[in-house]
Formats: sequence, structure tokens, C-alpha cells
Amino acid sequence: MTEVVKGGNGGPKAPKDPTKKRPGFCIMRNKRISASPQPDGTGVCFIFESDGRLLDSARLVGGITDESVIDLLKTVESMKKLVHSIGVTIESDDGEDVKFVFQMYGKTNPYVSGTSIEATVSGDGMETVIPLSEVNWSDDDNIPGQIRFHFKKGGDFGNVTVRFYLNDGFSAPAEEDETPVRFDSPEYRAMIEKSLMNKGNNVRIKRALDKARKGENVTIGFIGGSITQGAGAVPINTECYAYKTFQGFCDIAGRGYEDNVHFVKGGIGGTPSELGLCRYERDVLRNGKVTPDVVVVEFAVNDEGDETKGECYDSLVRKIYNGPGSPAVILIFAVFSNDWNLQDRLSPVGFAYDLPMVSTLNSVVDQFALKGNDRVVKKSQFFYDCYHPTNIGHRIMADGIINLLKIVDAEPCDEAEVNISSIKPPIGGEFESTLLYDRASEADYVSVDAGSFTDTDEVIQAVEMDLDVTHTKVYVNNWMHKGSNPDATPFSMDVESSALFIVVKDSADPADGTASVFVDGEKVLDYDPHVVGWCHSNAVIVFRGGELKKRHIEVVVNDPTKNFTILGFGIVR
Repeated sequence: MTEVVKGGNGGPKAPKDPTKKRPGFCIMRNKRISASPQPDGTGVCFIFESDGRLLDSARLVGGITDESVIDLLKTVESMKKLVHSIGVTIESDDGEDVKFVFQMYGKTNPYVSGTSIEATVSGDGMETVIPLSEVNWSDDDNIPGQIRFHFKKGGDFGNVTVRFYLNDGFSAPAEEDETPVRFDSPEYRAMIEKSLMNKGNNVRIKRALDKARKGENVTIGFIGGSITQGAGAVPINTECYAYKTFQGFCDIAGRGYEDNVHFVKGGIGGTPSELGLCRYERDVLRNGKVTPDVVVVEFAVNDEGDETKGECYDSLVRKIYNGPGSPAVILIFAVFSNDWNLQDRLSPVGFAYDLPMVSTLNSVVDQFALKGNDRVVKKSQFFYDCYHPTNIGHRIMADGIINLLKIVDAEPCDEAEVNISSIKPPIGGEFESTLLYDRASEADYVSVDAGSFTDTDEVIQAVEMDLDVTHTKVYVNNWMHKGSNPDATPFSMDVESSALFIVVKDSADPADGTASVFVDGEKVLDYDPHVVGWCHSNAVIVFRGGELKKRHIEVVVNDPTKNFTILGFGIVR
């Protein structure tokens, strides 16, 4: 009998036979991630699994088609019936270990009272398996909430795979090999060409390209939701569709990046065109410091919650087109993994004003159903999660816009641009003149008595602007009522306007409460920041459709021991 001895490489004397792996499926597969810099110099990548994201990852990445299995991922209790253990593989670019955290949201306090599954995972690509039977579970667990990867340094990168191994009695489909996307193929070119929804009047785009070629300063601006922010792109600043579109414009004009052509990105996650109206001057025009030549508008997957069903979008498009710089306005319609967007609602705006329009839905959805070489890109390659594109998806979005720019560049200039002020808004233009008013604003048609709203909320939504990888807080000039303040005097404002939005902070924090809004003594709105359930900025109509006159507004906290934050107002005159 030959003895197995431990050698100099540290191997075991008698290695055990391998444990047979259970069937399982991936919710992340070789996913490229980056660590957002934190104040202490470390980095964290946040991947949210709530709001259907985990379920969609099981479908897209794991290939799960059995909806009874998908349903088991909806709550922590049912997930434990399905999942035996979690396998985590990380290949960090620097080879350093990474801390893995899978946080369950609690019932009492979503971000505090749930279980957090934690493990330090080697950065060399070896799998770490975490049996769920060894987890100390909280009785307050509600739903799977978020996965975090904690890196030693901000800005670090890695590729991660997270696999759910299943309990006895469950099975999973075999994993398919992914064929690389053939970006230089005729099939890819044909797919991109399908994205052109309307070439539109070309005067303003050609004017911007001509200025760029002459060496004059040109600014390309972007406004939209989380996709414009860059969500799903790694790194978020240079792999997002916005920056790739900017690069494409520079290439067509024959100019260097950030030579005389400048990039302005104003994407805020989870926000519709209703909020876009209230922040365009700040986030794109930079309060008068920027005059854009081209503005790309992306709200086709964010406007489902728009209470005006398209009037805010129509108004925003008119506001941009008629605003400083008289920019070319390009409408892009992104897509969710369920093949949905709002282009049927919003595209009449572009057709009415003969604006350039690009539809990513038209480009990719039909080919998703194809097999073999007929399919250019799989859903699992296009989508980072159910809402956001991967680097590949961002490139496809950008290539659609670049295709439009190349077509316009190659054709003669139209005789004249469109005067959209002479065109009746197809959905509605009531809010075109909306301006943001916050604590830092001054206007002779507004007077404010903050009452008990004397504090400034520091825990507010923050995003990566322009080419930054660090976060910039939005709506820093806010009014906050603190529950620790014994005073509960209402916030009051006298404003001369024809319509008014209030911009409020959403939250999952139990310390935040509700408030009521009154106009001339009549209650018009109750606002609960917990409905959305995360730290987020939201605009809501207080009144509309009236004459331009002075009105008295009051915001009253319903429980003075709770916090409530007013981020600002959108005033229409």
C-alpha cells in the first residue's frame, strides 16, 4: 500500500474523494463588476435582488423556466426550501480576497433586521460554498434583498459567479456555453439598423457635427434614468451607452475625446421625465454653465409611474428643444428584459416634432428568440439584470445612436429645422416652463417659511455624474423636518405659478414618516415615502391646470416624531 504524503506544495496526505455537486443554477455568471469607492478607501459593488431582480436572474442567467421554482425565490422562507447552498467564485483583477455579503431585507426594518450571509472569498477563482444550514437566520427575514462584494480598494474590478445549489428533489437545466457577440458581423450590422425608428430633421445634428469639425466647442448632454447613469456598465463611467455615444460622435467628427467636444451625463436611477423636468437646468445645463448642442433623452423604461402618462415627457422634450443652445434632441427607447418599454406612448412626441428616434427594443427583441448563429446576442449577454444592460447592452444602445449619426452625416442638410412651438403638443406641453426651486434658490414670485423643516438631510440619493466614479448627492439644498425636533410647525410657501410639483425623498427607514400637502387650506396630497421603499427622489404634482396666480402651500408632517424631507419644487409659470 502506498502512503500519500504531504509534499512541499502544501497538499494533503490523503485527499478526500470529491463531494458530488448538487444540481444548481447561476444568478450571476462571469459577471464583470466594479467597486464603488467608499469614504474609507475601500470599494463596494451593490447588486440589488429585490423587486423581481433575483427572479429574473434565475430566468435569464440560470435558464429556469419552471415558474414554481421561480416563485420559491420570492421570500427568504421559501428560498430556503429550494436552495441548499450558495457557491461564490471571484476572480479579482488584483487577486485579492473579496468579502461576499447576501443581505435579506427584514420585515421590521428592511436594511437592518434581516440576515446577512457573509463569507471571505478567494480572489483566485476558487469556489467558496456556503451551506444555508450553517447560517444563523433572523426571525424577521422577509425577502432576498441585495448582494454586495466588498473590495479592499475602491475602483477595483473582478468577475463573479454566484450559483444556487439545490435541495434534494429539485433539478436545474444544463448550462449553455455563450457564443461571443460578433460585433463585426453582417448580422450585427443588420440588428443595429433595425433600431432606427425615425431619422428626423437633420439640421441640428449636422450643425453640431460641423461645429465639432471646425474645432468649436460642442457639448453632448444626456438625461434619463439609471441606464443613462450607467447602471450595469463596468466601469460605469466609460462603458455606459452615454459615453460610448459621445465617443462615436467624436469619431465621426474626427475629434479627440474631450478635445473640443464635451460630455455631460445627468442620469438618476429610478426617476421619470416628471423629475427630469425639475432638474434639467441643474443636471444638464449646470445652472447656466453649459449650453448643449445635442441632448439624448432616455425615459422609455422609467415613465410607467408618470402620473401624466406622457405629458411630462412631451413637456421635457419641448423644454430641451426650445432651451439654451437650441440643441438637437435625440430620443432613445431602452428595453427591459420582459421585452417592454413605453415607446408606443412616447414616440408620437418624436414623430410630431420630426425628431431622431432610436429603439433598442426594435433592434434586439425579435432576435432574442432565434437560435444558433441566427441570434446575435442572448438576453443573458445583453442584460445585467432585469432592468439594466451589460457592457454589451450599453454598446448596442450606443451603436444604435451612432448608426443614426452616421446616416445623418452622410446626407444633405434639410432646408430648415422644425419650429416645434408652432406644433400642438401631441400629448401635452403644460409643464414646459418648469424650473427647480430649492433652499438655495431665489425668486421674487416665491416666499418660504420653513417652519420645523430647518435641517438639511444628508442621507439622500447620490449618483455618478459625467465621467465620475464617485457619487454626487442630488438635491443637497433640501428642507428636512427631524423627528427629534419638538417643533412641528408646517412648511409654508407662497408661490405664483400655474402648476406645481413637490420633490420628496423616498425611504425604507422606519424613522421617516408621512406628510400631507395643502393648497390654500385644502388637502390635495398625502405622501408616504415608504411606498417606493428606497432612498430615492420623486416628483409629484401638487396642482395643475390653473391660471398663473399666487397660492399658499403647506406641508404638514402627520407624526412629528418622524422625519420628512422636501427636496425641492418644480414651479411652472
